[in-house]
Amino acid sequence: MAAASMNRQRLEHLQDVIRADIAAGLYHGAVIKIARGGEVALEAAIGSHDAGQTRPLALDSVFSIFSITKAFTNVLVLRAIELGQFALTTRISDLIPEFSGYGREKIEIFHLLSHQAGFPIIFEVKPGMYIDRFDEVVAAVIEVVKPVEPPGQTVAYSPLVNHVLLAEALRRTDPKRRSYREMVQEEILTPLRMPDTSVGLRRDLKPRHVVPDFRGNYPINHRGHSNLGPNGAFEEEDAEMPWVGIASTVPDLFRFAEMLRRGGTLDGARILSPAMLELACRNWTGEKPNELYAQRGRERGWEPAPAYIGLGFSLRGTAMCHHMFGTLASPGTFGNYGAGSTLFWVDPARDVTFVCLTAGVMEHNANVERFQKLSDIVHSAVE
Repeated sequence: MAAASMNRQRLEHLQDVIRADIAAGLYHGAVIKIARGGEVALEAAIGSHDAGQTRPLALDSVFSIFSITKAFTNVLVLRAIELGQFALTTRISDLIPEFSGYGREKIEIFHLLSHQAGFPIIFEVKPGMYIDRFDEVVAAVIEVVKPVEPPGQTVAYSPLVNHVLLAEALRRTDPKRRSYREMVQEEILTPLRMPDTSVGLRRDLKPRHVVPDFRGNYPINHRGHSNLGPNGAFEEEDAEMPWVGIASTVPDLFRFAEMLRRGGTLDGARILSPAMLELACRNWTGEKPNELYAQRGRERGWEPAPAYIGLGFSLRGTAMCHHMFGTLASPGTFGNYGAGSTLFWVDPARDVTFVCLTAGVMEHNANVERFQKLSDIVHSAVE
């Protein structure tokens, strides 16, 4: 299948490397899709849902994409800005008046998108709380979360809080008064023809779902009201978690990434403008490190690297550092990723799109090394 001006031997080598990783127990399996200029060079399902390799993955396997969910929320926010519902300079307290005081009224939409709001790094708002009902999480954030410094001073990746607030801003300003689920469906999934993607785990997708196996590599559990297990929120059909709760497939996520590569449009559906994507793919964090990842990197003796964050997108940038998008990526490469297992990026200089969803969550630093390795092989396949 290695058309699209990509080297067949390198793409075969990529699959061999993934098989070797699986044999070494690094993760259970992976589904990948690579294209150049929209022409597919490789799509493959390798390995299994589980450590025992008892249930092979398929091209249409359904994954919990974790923080890639934030990319969908970000796109809705950027679209709302284009439509005049609010602005990058709008203060979040103007949209959510209850979220005022304690310095919170200084935080703008821009700070939330670029992870510079000044909040502490929060994985769960209240220990052990259920997270599948959005109204409950919003109320908890308003009650509990306060900044520890003024916005704009540091970059600290927000696992949860920023995208709860952004999604609530969308709900409160939507002219149709829709839910988050309805907005994702009507503004992104339906126009992009992504039938195997849902907010929450839609019932018809459950037979193909790769149940997350965290393997002790995440600091919290994810509980849902149906009590389906310590991470049962990812199996809840009605869950609304705008920071972590979308389920999707590689073919669907590829369409989302291709929309971004093509400047906000795909097959006649205009989601974002080229002007907005140009702004969103600019580095808005300068040379400041991402405090969360700097802390984790120090555990391995890694020097802190610039965060390189746009308006919701992660960027490759120019520093020589550990990076999931690879050391060979062009500086303007952008994309998103999710906890120890999921990734997509677009390299606009080489016109390459890469989507990789994996089974078996990896420890953060090991995951960075894994995706850096795989991404560099993809970059090296470009003729």
